Amino acid sequence: MADLLILASRSPRRRELLQSVGLRFDIAAPDIDERVRRGEAPRAYVKRLARAKAMAVQAGPSTAVLAADTTVVVGGKILGKPRDRAEAARMLRALSGRAHHVYTGLAARRGEKILSQVERTQVWFKALTRAEIAWYVALPEPYDKAGGYAIQGTAGAFVVRIAGSYSNVVGLPLHAALELLAAVGHPLPWSAR
Repeated sequence: MADLLILASRSPRRRELLQSVGLRFDIAAPDIDERVRRGEAPRAYVKRLARAKAMAVQAGPSTAVLAADTTVVVGGKILGKPRDRAEAARMLRALSGRAHHVYTGLAARRGEKILSQVERTQVWFKALTRAEIAWYVALPEPYDKAGGYAIQGTAGAFVVRIAGSYSNVVGLPLHAALELLAAVGHPLPWSAR
């Protein structure tokens, strides 16, 4: 029987990243409460959600489950997904002209074994004008992304530099995800069979 993989996410970006390295998988996105707990640090928050997503997926003992959760943090404040233009504009003003961090919690599970970790990337935005912010929030791009922007999309024009994994900012640090999958015993596309 072939080794199966389930991606516990609806994110098209995570799906595209895994497909880019030749992984085949099914999708089963669990519905969990993603609210931040009082006093919860960003690292603990994304790790907790990734583990909860991985554990919520029904899977047989030879099926691997990969889950992730990404958030943007600026000035110690966790930025979720903006609900509307006003919130998206507030997020962009907070990110404008300064550095922020993108945290992704990862969890890989196979049978009883579950491993998790957190990746962090630092991103610097240029100082944004009011016109740039108004233009960007009028696009559909910001509304299903943590922090209200997509580095792989139009908002890439706002990014001055990054330190760390680019794919982490997109939503799935590929190197870390593949290491976790291998560590729980899921074969990678280039693994000897």
